[in-house]
Amino acid sequence: MKHKIAVFEKIIDEAIREVLKDCQPQTLFIPAKYMLSLGGKRLRPLLTLMAADLFGKNADKALDAALAVEIFHNFSLVHDDLMDNADLRRGYPTVHKKWSDSSAILSGDALVIEAYKYIAKAPVNVLPDILELFSTTAMAICKGQQYDMDFEQRLDVTEEEYIEMIRLKTAALIGCALKIGAVIAGAPAGDADSLYEFGVNIGLAFQLKDDLLDVYGDPETFGKKIGGDILCNKKTFLLIRSLKNTNSTQRKELDKWLTITEYDPDAKIKFVKNIYDELNLKFVVEKLIEKYYLASLDCLSSINVPDNRKRDLIALSENLMYRET
Repeated sequence: MKHKIAVFEKIIDEAIREVLKDCQPQTLFIPAKYMLSLGGKRLRPLLTLMAADLFGKNADKALDAALAVEIFHNFSLVHDDLMDNADLRRGYPTVHKKWSDSSAILSGDALVIEAYKYIAKAPVNVLPDILELFSTTAMAICKGQQYDMDFEQRLDVTEEEYIEMIRLKTAALIGCALKIGAVIAGAPAGDADSLYEFGVNIGLAFQLKDDLLDVYGDPETFGKKIGGDILCNKKTFLLIRSLKNTNSTQRKELDKWLTITEYDPDAKIKFVKNIYDELNLKFVVEKLIEKYYLASLDCLSSINVPDNRKRDLIALSENLMYRET
């Protein structure tokens, strides 16, 4: 597994370095290339190549589509960081902090256009289906981001609403990345759909793990400041369950921290984290992550491919569930 994934990662990294190469004006494209150069897990393009490989297709045939998914993902991060006023991404200054808000908007726009240029290189026989899936997913991400922002102003967000938001904002692109690879490989429609659902469940678990790491992770390995979601009043599963389960004294104090505009950031993070600890929410979310992980394995098991060909996806999924970054 490690050898094959390492090969795919090398292919992706080499191809990413060629994206937007020598494009002018530099003031537009340097911020976009900077974002792409920050690396990250390259999870989504890796899954596209692994999906094509799962169904016996040469992974190179899915490379352009894999790049499209990664470029689009980075576009969404540039704009997401701007809307959250985030300082760091992958341990480095965000685009809007390193340049300006305007640069983040325009370079993000350039990335999404470039993503469509790459997705348009998909094989002609499957291009309409892939374009429809890619565009539907792109709109889902926009919807998810809007829900995420809307939730910041509400104290009555339900757990079901939150799961739907992260399905749209995060999980849909992971499912899309896998299904695109399967479609390019000529997989049966039912198997491609099952692989998509595998990805959605992995994506839900992935985002819940990200929420945990934002509170309980090590900033040296996580690549972002710990407690960013708390400071932004993001309605993560942790906060939503807290609002539901706190006693009257805890809720009164929690409401105060969620509504005041001037405060010591470290004090706010410490208070909210203590509430999470008192309610044992780390354990609760870990069990929910396990639920979605097991659901993903059920989806994968239904795919009509020999089990030995699924081992790489299973091993990668396990690594995502137990990661610390």
